[in-house]
Amino acid sequence: MDKRTQDIAYFISFCIEQYKHAKHLSGNEAMTVFDQYRVLDYLEENFEALHSQSHQWILEDIDDYINIRQKQEKE
Repeated sequence: MDKRTQDIAYFISFCIEQYKHAKHLSGNEAMTVFDQYRVLDYLEENFEALHSQSHQWILEDIDDYINIRQKQEKE
C-alpha cells in the first residue's frame, strides 16, 4: 500500500470513529449510514481538502453531505 492510500485509509477510519462517537452509534450503525449515503466515496474523493480540517469541521461537513444526499433521495 502506498503512502497516499494509507493516509486516506487512516483518515477514513478516523472519520468513522469520530462520527460514531458524535452520533452515539455502533460501528455497524455508522457504516450503514456511510454506505447508504456513499460517505466513504466522498471522503476519499475529497481527502486533500478535508484531511487538514478540524474534527469538528469534518463532522459538520459529513452531516451537510448526508443532508444533501437525503434531500436528493426525496426528490
